[in-house]
Amino acid sequence: MDQNLLRNLPSVHDILETPLLKQLASSHDHELVVDAVRREVADVRTRLTRGESLNGAATVDQFAERVERRLLWELRPKLRRVINATGIILHTNLGRAPIAEAAAGAAHEAAHRYLNLELDLDSGKRSSRQDAVREWICRLTGAESATAVNNNAAATVIALRALCRGQEVVISRGQLIEIGGSFRIPEIMAVSGAILREVGTTNITRLADYETAIGPHTAALMRIHTSNYRVSGFTEDVPLAQLVALGKKHHLKVIDDVGSGALFDFARFGFAGEPIARASVAAGADLVLFSGDKLLGGPQAGILAGQDECIAKIEKDPLMRAFRLDKMTLAALEATLRIYMSADKALQEIPVLRMLSVPLAELRERAEALAREIAQLPGVFSALPCEDVAFVGGGSLPDQKMPTWVVEVQAQTCGDTEFAKRLRTGVPAVMGRLRDGMLIIDMRTVFPGEDAEMVAAFRQALTI
Repeated sequence: MDQNLLRNLPSVHDILETPLLKQLASSHDHELVVDAVRREVADVRTRLTRGESLNGAATVDQFAERVERRLLWELRPKLRRVINATGIILHTNLGRAPIAEAAAGAAHEAAHRYLNLELDLDSGKRSSRQDAVREWICRLTGAESATAVNNNAAATVIALRALCRGQEVVISRGQLIEIGGSFRIPEIMAVSGAILREVGTTNITRLADYETAIGPHTAALMRIHTSNYRVSGFTEDVPLAQLVALGKKHHLKVIDDVGSGALFDFARFGFAGEPIARASVAAGADLVLFSGDKLLGGPQAGILAGQDECIAKIEKDPLMRAFRLDKMTLAALEATLRIYMSADKALQEIPVLRMLSVPLAELRERAEALAREIAQLPGVFSALPCEDVAFVGGGSLPDQKMPTWVVEVQAQTCGDTEFAKRLRTGVPAVMGRLRDGMLIIDMRTVFPGEDAEMVAAFRQALTI
């Protein structure tokens, strides 16, 4: 190691006196800038001590540039925008449903101004924050009353706690699902204070199994939609109408967790078997639970719709205060629900529904155009458009595929894993999927306005 290199490194003071860092110090805390300079100098000293070569890049101005890059990188937001090119519409790791422009605008308005969160403007008296969404949920589902909490797991906990604490709830063994993050229905049941009484087998549960399990300590019958997996072959379960009739016979509540929050029949998109919230209410379920940020296409929320008596008990539970929605989420949820008052408007404005319904010909046209542009970038070995399949994701419609068009990209200068990392860490970040040594860009989940940004992101990743 050449000791002269260490001795000739610029001092912290000299680096701080450069015009670049003086400008940086005017918009950042002085101590942050000083600390970044010290760490950059220390890193360079460590590299030289290990025998690395800096190729002459050790002038005071070059240090200043590296300090600026270091500081801006370290202070970048942890939550950043991502172009979702995975083809998974409800990608849990990417925030599930992107909300409608009207919903985002409502959340923004609620965030930076005052609003009548718990105030009746007509009377001037205090009101419930649930009033913002109650009417819309009732109109869309046909329920007598409704309320909302911060996710569907919370909806399950508070419903069981308020209606069934200390008593038994009968559930089919085949519906004891595990949702994301290793949360399991038996554990949620235990947290609520209700007692699980499982009946039937993994693949078959009959009405007689429920009736046999009913006893003096039974409070409710519960059905849980297995939204994130399918059991096929020799199977049998109990239709909701029969479960409701059994509940009425024994004066028990029937709770139906329909999961993903479909407000109309998804058969129009080619998907079968997804329960509709309104249908569950019409079938006589006392309480229907569903998510706000899945097929509903709104913000994260757990929605409870059903009988006045059930909702009133739930809203009086002390835990409701811990589970309630904040003003921004409430505003976004109300705006989303109001869009659904017109099915045609919902198909146009709810991003999830728009992605599901976009014509395949449009996806092909965009894939071909994007492939042509990417193929012309220096460092690209190939960029080929082709037909593929995509998934809804988010624990919804797990085994049902939809056709899509993708661009298969292969770089000359690096492997697929490194190339994918460069795109993920770029601005904006691009998240695709890997297959057979290629990066796959699925057009179904890329917003039309993001195509040009993606070309720029590819150009940046190829020049690193």
